Amino acid sequence: MSEPLRDQIKVATKDAMRQKDGVRLSTLRLMSAAIKDRDIAARAADRCGGIDDAEILGILTKMVKQREDAAKTYEDNGRCELAEREREEIVVVRSFMPKPMSDDEVEAAVARAVENTGATCLKDMGKIMGQLKSGYAGRIDMGKAGAVVKRHLCS
Repeated sequence: MSEPLRDQIKVATKDAMRQKDGVRLSTLRLMSAAIKDRDIAARAADRCGGIDDAEILGILTKMVKQREDAAKTYEDNGRCELAEREREEIVVVRSFMPKPMSDDEVEAAVARAVENTGATCLKDMGKIMGQLKSGYAGRIDMGKAGAVVKRHLCS
């Protein structure tokens, strides 16, 4: 099994410090801070040991989404240098995430989830989305998956 994400981020942070890579270092520190915040929240909820890799992937996915939105906003307002910085941060965050699923893989995963849950109507969409989110954390675009699930259930 590969090294936990938390440890990979720590090693990358040390490397970025040695290489004096400012953008990478600041992004890695933001990632570590977000993970630590979630660890603290987990401890408050009586979950010993902090969060696992699946939850860390959820944090990283959220960070990518936030940066994509910020880059678009900066670009719309003529702040191209800030948009570029956000895109550089996206590259750093994505380097710790698994390869995203292709459209065909999403279709197959949705079909399996529909079959596994026995879903027949849109009321069952939550069950399917929950299964996809837990089984494919960080790899599946939930927006695309939602559209595919609706298409499967409505046909």
